[in-house]
Amino acid sequence: MHEELLTSHEVTCPYCSTRFDLLIDVSQGTHRTWDDCPRCCAPIQIEVNVSPQSGELENILLGRDDDVL
Repeated sequence: MHEELLTSHEVTCPYCSTRFDLLIDVSQGTHRTWDDCPRCCAPIQIEVNVSPQSGELENILLGRDDDVL
């Protein structure tokens, strides 16, 4: 993991609506991962979209465990 490429983004849990900071590693490029909400512990799907040209974060999509992203 490249710590200089970690960016923090405030997101909202799709289950309990808690806002929290999520660290994103843009060095991985576009990818999907999972994380648990720090409040309700529900599993959250995370889709990270990174521009292949610039390497910058384009957007983040969050979904519930059974959502299709």
